[in-house]
Amino acid sequence: MPMLLDPSTKYLRYPDVPFPPDYVRRWPTRRTTRAPRWLSTDLRDGNQALVNPMSNSTKLELFRELVRIGFKEIEVAYPSASEQEFQFVRSIIQNGEVPDDVSLQVITPARADLIAKSIESLSGCRHAIIHLYNAVSPVFREVVFRNTKEQTVDLTAGAVRLVKKLTEEETVRSGTRFTLNYCLETFSQTEVDFAVELANRVLAEWGKATPDDKVMFNLAATVECAPSNHYADMVEYFSTHIDQRDCTLISIHPHNDRGTAVAAAELGLLAGGDRIEGCLLGNGERTGNVDLISLALNLYSQGISPGLDFSNLSKTVALVCRCNEMQIPDRYPYAGQLVFTAFAGTHQDAIKKGLDAQDKRWSEVDRTRKGTKYWAMPYIPLDPKDLGYGYENLIRVSSQSGKAGTAYMIKQTMQLDLPRRMQVSFYQVVQDESERTGKEMTATLITSAFRQTYSLGSRPIGRLFLRTFTLSPLSPTSREPSSPLSDYSDDNQTLTPFDDDSSILRFEGELAVDGTVRTIRGDGHAPVLALIDALRSDLGFELDIGEVTGQVINDETPASTKYVTLLEMYVRGAPIPSKSGVGTTWGVGISSDITAAKCRAVISAANALAGDRSFLRPKRIFTPRPKLADDWIHHGVKLRTGGITPSSDQEIFGTLRVQTPTQN
Repeated sequence: MPMLLDPSTKYLRYPDVPFPPDYVRRWPTRRTTRAPRWLSTDLRDGNQALVNPMSNSTKLELFRELVRIGFKEIEVAYPSASEQEFQFVRSIIQNGEVPDDVSLQVITPARADLIAKSIESLSGCRHAIIHLYNAVSPVFREVVFRNTKEQTVDLTAGAVRLVKKLTEEETVRSGTRFTLNYCLETFSQTEVDFAVELANRVLAEWGKATPDDKVMFNLAATVECAPSNHYADMVEYFSTHIDQRDCTLISIHPHNDRGTAVAAAELGLLAGGDRIEGCLLGNGERTGNVDLISLALNLYSQGISPGLDFSNLSKTVALVCRCNEMQIPDRYPYAGQLVFTAFAGTHQDAIKKGLDAQDKRWSEVDRTRKGTKYWAMPYIPLDPKDLGYGYENLIRVSSQSGKAGTAYMIKQTMQLDLPRRMQVSFYQVVQDESERTGKEMTATLITSAFRQTYSLGSRPIGRLFLRTFTLSPLSPTSREPSSPLSDYSDDNQTLTPFDDDSSILRFEGELAVDGTVRTIRGDGHAPVLALIDALRSDLGFELDIGEVTGQVINDETPASTKYVTLLEMYVRGAPIPSKSGVGTTWGVGISSDITAAKCRAVISAANALAGDRSFLRPKRIFTPRPKLADDWIHHGVKLRTGGITPSSDQEIFGTLRVQTPTQN
């Protein structure tokens, strides 16, 4: 059967709450400033909804977790439903599982035999709550029970009188103190003025409600069949029309049929509610009860302590899911695997900038001891660390991600803060790999790609590998090198000397070129310029410098301090790369020595630019041969006689050697 074109022919609108025409609602202008009282009904409403209800041992495990979290009121069973339920209540009381500040609640329908069994189960409990219920909406009165309003009121009044009599007798026997919690089952579908009439009769029959010993009224949205603002209207009407308001406690019990149970609960509190009844992770019949975790953490994120401890939320979630044999979606509020994760590039960029700004703001608070380390983060309303999570999942990278996510991963794993143009350049590498594999790029994969792209390793990765090098100052007149510098003073942020510095350095290094070690030499006003000159003169590889950034990592521990150079380079004569960073080539150098870091960055970039280009052949360098003694004549005949040729070219030309360097 298809959906109706006009559903009004089948479904009725929810009725208006009968406020006077000039009535001004109070709840829309109020704010929640403190946490409500909480009741967990995981062991009752939650348990009845399970395909495989919990065993008593499993219920005990979950009960202990609820106590640890901080619940002071826990609905533990329906004792009259089965012997197993009855025995569970008895066992936790008799075995001392119930702390003195925790109240047990049990549920019972308005039937004499079931009421008696329920009260019996609570004998010896320090404080117990009897949850008496009956369905009072028109459809239940007329269809299920075939009762009039008057008959419904009389049935309820009789049940309350019996509860009062039996609880008073049990208090005399065992000392258990009882509180009445009357539930108007299907309140959300009941005429609100009739609900008030019924509740006032309950108060009259109980006859002993005081501000210190209140009667609870459970306003159950047993079926959520209207918007959350309508539920708030019903709660406010009830709250403002009930007798002895200071002697009553309104308990909010939303279900999630329309998907707005959390909103209904929050608005219900504004409208006069004092207590929330629900389950962890929203377990319950059909679409479930309201989720107490979401409600509590919504308050927490607004600076209001919920009085419940979810500091190790993942452990709590795992336990609840195991006990209930259930799973939750990855995007489930607060508790899902991906709720603190961003894949989209724009979101990642905002989060990365937010984290950087917050680090600076919090450091300033620590330094000055002024201000507050408040949480202000794009897209993340609550600090994951407060719930026992880390920041490692805040940003994850896929083909849909952007440069910021990749940059964040590198900062987290390698402590490197990539400049924006380099972020754009490296992200293209990551995106290409993600699209090739069709999978997420984890932190390990991104770090591996970074090291491969920028030739970071103790062994050669690209075509060029700097093994060792020395720097020697050149004489201003002879241009000959003097003794190598043992301690060259360098600046981490610059590659070129100051304008008034006319000194010239000679770079000599051992460079592995396609696996063959050769010596390269070059001169320049700074180490990097001298190395670039060496690449030009010995390899025929002419490079120019673009953007450069210097960083220091692990500087809090001198022995572990590393200097980092991030260097953009391009082949001389090639088109200048775009301002955005697309198509740029970068090099990375990391070393405990500033100069070594710079030189490694040059070679790193050169590797990326080398491609399959051909380099100049090694130069043959002449070294004069020592003067020979007269016995040389025994090894051959004088050349002018034309008899015997020398035994080798070396005897004619002296020593020839092929230049060959290394990386520190």
